[in-house]
Amino acid sequence: MRLKAGLLFASDSRTNAGVDHISTFRKMNVFEQPGERLICVLNAGNLATTQSVISLLRQRCAHEGRHLLNVASLYEAAELLGRTLKEVVARDANDATLGQGVDFGANFIIGGQIRGEAPRLFHVYPQGNFIEATEDTPYFQIGESKYGKPIIDRVIRHGSSLNEATKCTLISFDSTIRSNLSVGLPIDMLIYRSDSFAPAAPHRVEATDPYFLKLSRGWGEGLRRVFAKLPDEDWFGG
Repeated sequence: MRLKAGLLFASDSRTNAGVDHISTFRKMNVFEQPGERLICVLNAGNLATTQSVISLLRQRCAHEGRHLLNVASLYEAAELLGRTLKEVVARDANDATLGQGVDFGANFIIGGQIRGEAPRLFHVYPQGNFIEATEDTPYFQIGESKYGKPIIDRVIRHGSSLNEATKCTLISFDSTIRSNLSVGLPIDMLIYRSDSFAPAAPHRVEATDPYFLKLSRGWGEGLRRVFAKLPDEDWFGG
């Protein structure tokens, strides 16, 4: 989310290739130079593709040329990520031993702040092109979204506080986890306040996290109370 107050990034950690192949992998990666830039990358999609893209981005930060630690803007960072994604997909999809009905696609969210410009957020598509978050559309969601998206759509606006955004994000994840086995705890969250350039401090929400459990229970009980108060209609016939 890109809000007036700052940025919020969140990702679950479950990957699956069928019910017999469920694993836990971190989907949040941070590239930073404290005091000068913070860039966060989230990924969803083919695990081999996403890992290759992140590995290349990290390797290239140690060499000359354009990389995430020296690009002049977040737009250039999104462009670099998109080009790296296209490079990996083209390499693997064209390999005769690998490209046999396998979907190598992946989606990324990249955002943060580079000194000299405001915080920015981009959604990078599998084709390598991308769009930027705006005040009218302040958030992006990749991966499994249909269960948690309606909650965010009803609550979050560009002017929402980071506390409201954090609470709404966790409720959105809770709703998704309850309805889809492909999404699961732990959840990694990173909150960044505009112009702070503070070192990244991601927080991991485990299954035993007391606040998450309290939030999940309270949300479920609240929905049941509201539902019970909604009126019936004569034509129900019950």
